[in-house]
Amino acid sequence: MQNPPKTDPPLLSFDHVVKDYTNAGERVRALDDVSLDIGSGQFVAFVGRSGCGKSTLLHLAGALDFPSAGYVRLNGVAINQLNEAGLTKLRRESFGFVFQSFQLLNTLSVLENVEVPLLLAGEVNARPKALQRLADVGLAELAHRMTHQLSGGQMQRVAIARALAGSPRVILADEPTGNLDTATGNAILELLQRLCSELGVTILMATHSAEGSAVADIIVRMRDGRIVEERV
Repeated sequence: MQNPPKTDPPLLSFDHVVKDYTNAGERVRALDDVSLDIGSGQFVAFVGRSGCGKSTLLHLAGALDFPSAGYVRLNGVAINQLNEAGLTKLRRESFGFVFQSFQLLNTLSVLENVEVPLLLAGEVNARPKALQRLADVGLAELAHRMTHQLSGGQMQRVAIARALAGSPRVILADEPTGNLDTATGNAILELLQRLCSELGVTILMATHSAEGSAVADIIVRMRDGRIVEERV
């Protein structure tokens, strides 16, 4: 009798996750019994209308928030059972974040924005590593510009370089093309797809656009806090 083929354990898993909020004294269920396994190096798009729960899912994945019930696990370890020191280490070493509004520091140069997470982590070679990340996103020649001198697409590339600075295992991208025109947004999506392939980083992206879901390996459609379809 042959042994069954070995399968890699999921990098990130959601196990019967529920998330409730309180609004004006009433309970609002943002996620309702969500279970999902995500493998290393996958590009996953969470798709749905505003309020469907896709951004909440990203926040739970990155330990920015915690489930009301169920578990979120990274490499089999339940994130919501870590202490504060463990959570800080996890966020710094395992996750990079890309936001719709870029969230760059306007008083710092492009290079300095990418250096920030490296310096906070005590990295002694912060500058060359930051320069490499800027090269990865095609912006090495703009390293010494200020952020207000950049286009929207360039600012999002800086944000992606910053997210990659600490060599995270997972990039969490919340509507990364939401503030960009279609052509620029498509260029950002192609960049994320390339980085996923070349660097082997796992990308979880919340999006409502067809273009966003088209570049992903796995499309997870959500409605009213539940997964209604998972398609490869």
